Amino acid sequence: MNDRSPAFDLRAYLAGRWTVERDLLDRASGTRGTFSGVVLFTPTPDGGLDLHEEGTMRWPTFTGPATRDYVLRSGSRPEEMAVFFPDGRPFHHMSFSPEANLDNHWCDPDTYRVAYAFEGPDRFSYSWDVAGPRKDLLLTSHLTRSATA
Repeated sequence: MNDRSPAFDLRAYLAGRWTVERDLLDRASGTRGTFSGVVLFTPTPDGGLDLHEEGTMRWPTFTGPATRDYVLRSGSRPEEMAVFFPDGRPFHHMSFSPEANLDNHWCDPDTYRVAYAFEGPDRFSYSWDVAGPRKDLLLTSHLTRSATA
């Protein structure tokens, strides 16, 4: 975020409805796919956010509905949030600040590396680079704030 300040409130920024367009690439096989849908960030009483994503995945072996859920909790700074799986297992940290916009997650035997990019008050993106013996993927998501809340 170019005009980032220590007071940037990631929770307030994310809250609401976003559209998402995701490009999926299996680098090992050259297979490409997409995901299109919506992401709803709902504030929780404890200062976190519930994330619910739903839409349509298009992959050569599957086309149909897909959903996922995460729980975001306040991080050590207002511009950061800790992301958890619904069962409470830690996933990664989310931030747009240059010193914290990169993180990773080990999912045996592969490593998932994420990079977040702030693109303005109503747009952001993130990419997952997944590498290991089982997977070689690049998943790039572009989110735009919905006009309807």
